[in-house]
Amino acid sequence: MKTSKLLYLHIFFWVIYIIGAVLIPYFVFYSNATIFNITFFITSIICFYVNYFIVVPRFFEADKIYKSIVAFFLSVSSFVLVRYFAEEWFLPTYFGIRNYSEDTDFGFYFFDNIFYSSTTIFISTTFWFFKYSIIAEEEKSQLIEAKKTAELQALKTQINPHFIFNSLNNIYSLVYQKSDNALPAIEELSRLLRYSTKDLGEDQIALEKEIGYIESLMALEKLRIKNPELLVFEKKILHLNLSISPMILVPFVENAFKHGDFRNKGFTMRISDENKILHFYLSNYKTGKMKDTVSGIGIDNVRKRLEILYPQRYTLDIKDLEKEFVVDLKINLRDENH
Repeated sequence: MKTSKLLYLHIFFWVIYIIGAVLIPYFVFYSNATIFNITFFITSIICFYVNYFIVVPRFFEADKIYKSIVAFFLSVSSFVLVRYFAEEWFLPTYFGIRNYSEDTDFGFYFFDNIFYSSTTIFISTTFWFFKYSIIAEEEKSQLIEAKKTAELQALKTQINPHFIFNSLNNIYSLVYQKSDNALPAIEELSRLLRYSTKDLGEDQIALEKEIGYIESLMALEKLRIKNPELLVFEKKILHLNLSISPMILVPFVENAFKHGDFRNKGFTMRISDENKILHFYLSNYKTGKMKDTVSGIGIDNVRKRLEILYPQRYTLDIKDLEKEFVVDLKINLRDENH
């Protein structure tokens, strides 16, 4: 229940209250005390909101009994003073009637109204705690969301420098070799940077666009590989409206090119979205070298983002075998695309 719905709860309570305390006694039981029922109702409203907005927020503390007792008697006092003014001064002065006898002692009047005010104070306090719990829950949700957003943004900013670093290494190698492929490689990198600069700030991008990253990355990497025909890429995209968080799949492909063995070897990559379940599979041969810390950023990054963005909606199976590295990722994208 959101904070705005509290208003309806208050209205519902007072409608029930006035029906039970004023209207039914007058129209059903023909009560001759209607004027006192009305003053009691008005007193209850004033006491309710004095307690709700002033007394409980400022004085009530569950771990300090004396403060809670003070808060209770402050609320009772507000009830007594308002009711006394209405029924023992205003009505006698202008209508010549009073609720209590004229010789009633104020001490007895105060004590007697502790009982009558207790229900109003109890309900008012309950409503306040209900409001407080809703506000606390909303603030907690906002803090979690803000933390999640900040963490995702931090993770995204990790991806981009790492991606540029790998690509520049490849281009440097081509330039050093004075390869004719150096200029096309720079053009591919500039296209990839246009993608990443525009889309990394988005929460979701089209799945086809994420695949476009991969295809551009492969085009860049093929320029330095002796047997590019050994890079097998199969895609079967049936749902053009599917979206995904940017740079979820790319780091796995980067990792394959960074640490894969492409000496007369390639890799196999498959992407499909049957039943709106994204299935990404990548298998590549390893060079046998240990992974460096820079490479580790990419996959660890994706693990964290998957846990934040798709909790209980993904499976990630990574097999780091002796000669082969296999990634098998499935993400349920149905909830992201209504």
